[in-house]
Amino acid sequence: MVVGAPPDQRGVVAAASYEAREYGIHSAMPSRTAKQKCPHAIFVSHNMGNYKEVSRQIMRIFESYTPHVQPLSIDEAFLDVTGSIRLFGNGKIIAEKIRRDIKEQTQLTASVGVAPNMFLAKIASDQNKPDGLTLVPFEQKAIEAFLAPLPIGRMWGVGKVTQKKLLSLGIPTIGTLQTFDFQRLEEAVSTRAAQIFSRLSRGIDVREIAGKADEKSISNEITFKTDVSDREKIETTYKRLMDKVGGRLRKAGFYTTTIHLKIRWSDFSTITRQTRLAIPVCDDITLREVGMELLNEHLRNRPVRLIGFGTSGLTETDQVDSLQMNLFDPPDTLQHEKRSRLSRAADSIKEKYGSKSIRRGSDTDSFCP
Repeated sequence: MVVGAPPDQRGVVAAASYEAREYGIHSAMPSRTAKQKCPHAIFVSHNMGNYKEVSRQIMRIFESYTPHVQPLSIDEAFLDVTGSIRLFGNGKIIAEKIRRDIKEQTQLTASVGVAPNMFLAKIASDQNKPDGLTLVPFEQKAIEAFLAPLPIGRMWGVGKVTQKKLLSLGIPTIGTLQTFDFQRLEEAVSTRAAQIFSRLSRGIDVREIAGKADEKSISNEITFKTDVSDREKIETTYKRLMDKVGGRLRKAGFYTTTIHLKIRWSDFSTITRQTRLAIPVCDDITLREVGMELLNEHLRNRPVRLIGFGTSGLTETDQVDSLQMNLFDPPDTLQHEKRSRLSRAADSIKEKYGSKSIRRGSDTDSFCP
């Protein structure tokens, strides 16, 4: 089963069952591609209202065991149960109770990872899906042994680009990285990335559950003089807004953790949608990739009166220790750094030679502001 746009329409996959994933189908894949990979897949439209209600039920269950809950997405969260052990039992017992409550109240299964820190809990939660419970040891040597056989791509921050680089160095597993020469690693992926990978390979993560999200935001929107039905014009305008917001982010010295889409139709009905990022970013490339995924998922064949793009959850650093991970693929740290440098270089050129001195190849009829 595939949740998302019908395969005969422009749109993407929002989610896929485990059976569908075996055919190579994944979220954000064009629905037409998903149909080609699995012709007998059943496509169904999403029901966001129902998802949100069930999500609220699950979050209430979490909060009945601890006030320290950091949602990562609509169906995933970190919980710090350190202060709840005397009341409910150890981590394993609390995890079993939460899984039981979710099953009884929502008829859904849940996979849980119990570990001494956020990185290990995330790794463990993915170990035995669906409906699994994975316990990570608390002793350092045992933690390293738990991580050692895992493929290097399972480590947070290692995306496709960095994974290829690490494999070329002879680092196929997290265990290999644990004993790899730091200087060679540093030369290959930068000092900062090497420090991050070295710590995580040994299961060291000093982050704590985040408090209330920062409400600061940067956004831009435009109301068309006449309602627009031409999808190309809508997309072109939307891309300009994304680039303008990206430039404002960098000029203000901020990184964003949440991306927003706003659409107002010709009848004045309005929708706002958002998605959380796995790593704080400010580069135009990532903003466009994520922003276009949102637009492709929610833009309908209806005249548009207003289009808007925004960012929130702003931070002054992209440091890993302050990150909030989500359900999607972990970010590629090396690629992230390159994209940030590229966007800042483009800003410098525009500042020196004018805003129209650099033009995107995808912008066929206009220059970026």
